[in-house]
Amino acid sequence: MATGLIALLDDITAIAKLAAASLDDVAAQTVKASTKAAGVVIDDAAVTPRYVVGLTPERELPIIARIAFGSLKNKLLFLLPGALLLGYFAPWAITPLLMVGGIYLCYEGAEKLYGAVFPHAAHAHEDAVLGATSDPAALENEKVAGAIRTDFILSAEIMALTLSTVADASIYMQGTVLAGVGILITLAVYGAVALIVKADDAGVALARNPVSLLRPLGRGLVLGMPVFLKFLAAIGTAAMLWVGGSILVHGLAQMGQAGPEHFIHDISERVALTLQVAPGLVGWLATSALQALLAIVVGAVTIVIMGNVVAPIWSRLRPAKH
Repeated sequence: MATGLIALLDDITAIAKLAAASLDDVAAQTVKASTKAAGVVIDDAAVTPRYVVGLTPERELPIIARIAFGSLKNKLLFLLPGALLLGYFAPWAITPLLMVGGIYLCYEGAEKLYGAVFPHAAHAHEDAVLGATSDPAALENEKVAGAIRTDFILSAEIMALTLSTVADASIYMQGTVLAGVGILITLAVYGAVALIVKADDAGVALARNPVSLLRPLGRGLVLGMPVFLKFLAAIGTAAMLWVGGSILVHGLAQMGQAGPEHFIHDISERVALTLQVAPGLVGWLATSALQALLAIVVGAVTIVIMGNVVAPIWSRLRPAKH
């Protein structure tokens, strides 16, 4: 009886060690996958704050919470099972689907660029495609929906990168790592976004603080955050163009059309060799700029199609407002 108990304890210890090793493996794979997706995560963090610019301060955190919940739902309810199913049954479909998302990012980025250069024309285009909105609640819902759509594309890229990192693992390991990465990145991105958009409120509190050393810091935050938010919105637009262009270039290469990728690589190498200053950084900047330029062209074409083909059809299907 004692021998049987000892054997049972040995089995339990072995199972515990195996479980601990599995948890360590999951944690290591999650960190590795999160690091690989860091570029897209930064883009996601840069893109999101522009969706709360222009809205009342008391609605900023609720809007970010709604977007974060939508992002988590995107990752766990749609993208995670979708990635596992596509990776198992139709891996060939992942690249075309990502490219469709890349075109949407090109459209979004080009539309924001268009709005910065021709604000009245861009506003008219947006009204034609989506319909004019003056109700604050409807405007908030549109901004949240737009943010969640953009997040879906960026999240799909994150999940695809994560899946490629654990492609040789079991489907259970893949699912666990995808879920871990999805939760970790969502908390990190939207926690950072919440801190960014509420930094001016923290600045007001510091400026009124009785401790004199804190008041200059508070005034600096109050004066600097509007400029920083505008800068971050510009970075977000550039990020959408860069990510959208890179998705299209890499997607074409995976589908056997590597011409654009080779062209961009050769031009970037020439620029780096010509300048001979920080060649790695210069090459990356040149590659990103060329990918963004491609995205602007694709986005401009998409704007024309949306305005002249999609908008008329949508206006007929959309119910009339009374």
